[in-house]
Amino acid sequence: MNATNHPISVSRRSALRGLRWASYFFLFAGVLAASYAAYIIADTEAFQAVALRKFNHSVPLAEPHVPIIGEVIGEIEIPTVAIKAVILHGDSPELLRRGVGHLPETPMPGEWGNVALAGHRDTFFRSLRQIRPGDVITLRTTGGAFQYRVESIRVVSPMDIGVVASSNRHELTLVTCFPFDYVGAAPNRFIVRAFEVGPFTE
Repeated sequence: MNATNHPISVSRRSALRGLRWASYFFLFAGVLAASYAAYIIADTEAFQAVALRKFNHSVPLAEPHVPIIGEVIGEIEIPTVAIKAVILHGDSPELLRRGVGHLPETPMPGEWGNVALAGHRDTFFRSLRQIRPGDVITLRTTGGAFQYRVESIRVVSPMDIGVVASSNRHELTLVTCFPFDYVGAAPNRFIVRAFEVGPFTE
């Protein structure tokens, strides 16, 4: 009887030992993932705080300035949806993790054409889902402050590059992924098109 049960007991102990080690592994992986996520959030918030403070104390530029990739060029504010973030020149994953990105091939705010900004749907542009036509978007740069009024909102394919095409008007296009609650690489893009209502003095 004991000889018959012994292999079963060993097998059961091995299985329990394997489950125990698996639970330790997944616990460690969970703690590691949570720690990394916390680090990313803390790093982003710290970067935003420092960058906004530096920008708010920067000296207005009298001459035209060609920004370099990664440079803070201003801030975006949309009070109706509680968005306020620094704008970085460039659209690499690293830059979009820390701020809203300005697509380098598009004009700078205040210049003729279609200014295009991109942001992640789960960070800086999370509340963009609540934006509506008529809402006002303010871009502040060292060259001045500019206001835009939202004219249209639509969803397009990632292949539709026409949304950031050049134009002969003072336009602003905001781009983020869609659907907002999609898990993984989202299949579409959420596009907000706005037109400048004129430079203003704050």
